[in-house]
Amino acid sequence: MAQHMKDRVVALAGPRKAAEMAKLVENMGGTPLIRPAQGTVFLDDEVLRESIENWLKEPAPPWAIFTTGIGLEAIYDMAEQMGVLDRLNATLTQTTIAARGYKTVNALKKRGLTPIVRDDDGSTSGLIRALEPFDLADKRIILQLHGESAPKLVEWLESRGAQVETILPYKHIPPREEDISLLVDEIIQGKVDAVAFTSAPQFRFLADFARDHGKLEAVLEAFRGPVIAVAVGKVTAQGLREEGIARLLVPEDERMGSMMVELGRFFAQSAN
Repeated sequence: MAQHMKDRVVALAGPRKAAEMAKLVENMGGTPLIRPAQGTVFLDDEVLRESIENWLKEPAPPWAIFTTGIGLEAIYDMAEQMGVLDRLNATLTQTTIAARGYKTVNALKKRGLTPIVRDDDGSTSGLIRALEPFDLADKRIILQLHGESAPKLVEWLESRGAQVETILPYKHIPPREEDISLLVDEIIQGKVDAVAFTSAPQFRFLADFARDHGKLEAVLEAFRGPVIAVAVGKVTAQGLREEGIARLLVPEDERMGSMMVELGRFFAQSAN
């Protein structure tokens, strides 16, 4: 593999598959630093169970919006445990479904469901664009979120008069303070050449910590200059942009390996 990352230091903010990504960085001649900016993702069974009960105890809502495939699978798994799988399927066949992302669409198709509305680019903004032609006033909408609140989407739906009920199948846990503090200082001091993010909450946790310690502007300034931010896909990239990051890399193929290849190309071009 070409040594495009020779003498480069890359911080890996995603805890999942960090060892695999570190190996890719090493194979390209770089030095990986595993700096988890997010704790464990866990299923909140009690909250999910209650959300499904509230969803199914009333007539089928006009709309259901799904934002992740893994979230949909968690809902179906819990519905099966609760013995209400048939009711869930029956409800969804009477519901207009919207979806964000190809993984979500594939998960729906596996269940015999086809979204009527879907994004055009894998992002929340793309989903909003696709929903704009529809009258959502006074419509009850079940909205499956992806580990954290989605204020932009919820605010837009409510501005259209929708009655939004959110389902949060799993939650992102904040990282250890010592890990995030170290990463913040390494970014500000230019000790890393790039930081790779695999989910929007990773940068949100980083930004919140930096903000609380009076270091956010220094972090943003570093990302404008010597340090490059890399996002695994459009949704993660959108989260970074919302926090003020304008200069970042996003691979066309939204996979971790593609993210590292894209970063290697960036370093190679920068060296020329």
